[in-house]
Amino acid sequence: MLFLVDRGWILCYNQDINLPINRNIKVDIILLKKYRFSFDISGLVVFLIVMLPNYIWFGVPAPNDILRKESVTAVVDMIGSISQVLFIASLCVFINKERNKLHFSPLIIISMICITIYFVGWILYYNGFTDSLVILFLTLPPCLAFILFALDRKNIIAVVFATCFTICHLIYGAVNFIL
Repeated sequence: MLFLVDRGWILCYNQDINLPINRNIKVDIILLKKYRFSFDISGLVVFLIVMLPNYIWFGVPAPNDILRKESVTAVVDMIGSISQVLFIASLCVFINKERNKLHFSPLIIISMICITIYFVGWILYYNGFTDSLVILFLTLPPCLAFILFALDRKNIIAVVFATCFTICHLIYGAVNFIL
């Protein structure tokens, strides 16, 4: 047996049949060595910016406010909420030691475009539009913004939780408002 470490994964090569076998031995320790516990205000700022329309919505209902109806995806919603808390916490406290300084990288610019599309979705929603495209504008772009921001920060932990949240958020939007 020959063990090699490749991008945080331990690969085990069986020399008899020469096939790679993925082993999760100490992978968590290797992966976490790239991170330090600290507080990153930029992750919190991105979260608060994206949540701004939601805070307005909590206090000021839209004219045709379909988002306030009872959800039929309670279990998915719960998993999504847990994933959301975990990805926000990950964005704010797990800091990759190898990340670059925050600047207008292509990932950050695309993330900003996603947030803009999300805000356009809220403007359309408050103007009475509730079609599938508006629901998708309210569902997918903020999730992509978080994933792209986490990728820019080289925060794979946050990417995993944000991806789980994205899947749950899409299921919620599609099942409750599109299908």
